[in-house]
Amino acid sequence: MIADALVPIVLAPASSVVLVDFDGSLAPIVDDPEAAAPLPAARQALAALVGRVGRVGVVSGRPAEFLRAALALDGVVLVGQYGLERVVDRRVVVDPRVERYRATVATVAAEAERALAGIRVERKGDVAVAIHWRQNPGRADEARHWADGAASASGLELHPGRMVAELRPPIAVDKGSAVELLCAGMRVALFAGDDRGDLPAFDALDRLVAGGALDQAVRVGVRSSEEPSEVIARADLHVDGPEGLAHLLLDLATAIP
Repeated sequence: MIADALVPIVLAPASSVVLVDFDGSLAPIVDDPEAAAPLPAARQALAALVGRVGRVGVVSGRPAEFLRAALALDGVVLVGQYGLERVVDRRVVVDPRVERYRATVATVAAEAERALAGIRVERKGDVAVAIHWRQNPGRADEARHWADGAASASGLELHPGRMVAELRPPIAVDKGSAVELLCAGMRVALFAGDDRGDLPAFDALDRLVAGGALDQAVRVGVRSSEEPSEVIARADLHVDGPEGLAHLLLDLATAIP
């Protein structure tokens, strides 16, 4: 038995798209971002959906190359860096508007490494830089303050997340714009996420339904001890962690002939 909200996908799988976040949704949150890995059951669920629904995709803040290596799945559309990167024909394609900001990103990353010694500074290729304080929670205010100042000084945009602050080019893309592109030609869409960065994807689904581009949409909130209240409030369905999402997606795949 599947949730009522998923029935429209089962009834019209060829015109349905299933999209998911990576960290906290397919993969448990870990202290070291480089050690994150999708649950085997989550990977199995995505593989099972390929060919059963019209489109399957992962929309993440991670670099697209990381997603490709971590998932290693054919038939799954991979969008990284909140839409600034995607995998096309097994190659990573970067939004050309990023080019003018590469040097600035590299400079900010180097400055962060000097100023925030002991706090993890993640160079996301040369597209963005993320400052993580999950391993140093006592320095959260210091990291936030530094990131805010760096954004003002460099012209990069500051995007706060769960125990992380990311600086990336001021280009009008986010998970919402990525989701809108991936929903093209579809009539039913599902997006699953766990953090504030996923809310633009929920917003995009709202817009597409309101404008008639989609008939129905399903917003899945992946619960955790850190799940923002906004995600809880906006979701149509809730699952308990990546394990719960994997089970939901596997149930969906099984229900589709």
